[in-house]
Amino acid sequence: MEHHHHHVRPDGELRLLLLPATAPTTPRDDDGAAATLFPPAQPPRDHPQLDLSLSIRIGPPPTPPPHTRTAPATAQAQAGQQKKASAAGFDVGDGGEDVRALKQQAAEQARLASAERAYAERVMELARRELEVAEREFARARAIWERARGEVHKVEHMKEVAAARRIGAAALEITCHACMQRFHS
Repeated sequence: MEHHHHHVRPDGELRLLLLPATAPTTPRDDDGAAATLFPPAQPPRDHPQLDLSLSIRIGPPPTPPPHTRTAPATAQAQAGQQKKASAAGFDVGDGGEDVRALKQQAAEQARLASAERAYAERVMELARRELEVAEREFARARAIWERARGEVHKVEHMKEVAAARRIGAAALEITCHACMQRFHS
């Protein structure tokens, strides 16, 4: 059994984690890097344990810690980031709106992916049908060719028989009466 966890961090980053029910969890780093669920030395069990994390940042990118900047510069930077976020379509004042917008965007992407998959399946089905039709037409053309080849062989055989009869008739005309008697006896 797997559990789905989502967590909105104070810096505005939304995390979606897919964790097995029996998997021990480890804390995440503050910088957003995912920690592994198991140390590499641990042997694998019957079912491999997976840590699938989806990290989506909502709003402006995080600012460096305040001790590295002066207070007026930080205020100016935050104002600039809020302008950028507002221009990008994010409401920096209400995290719920951002989450809703993100969910709508994810739903739209899922809908588009589903439509693309359905289109690809339809194209593959049409290609498969065209291949079947082409194979049937090829089999029909091959059968027609085989019949035509048989007819050609019959005609060639009839020509050979007719030629042999003509030769026989010509030989009878050339041969004298006595020779012809010997020829028929």
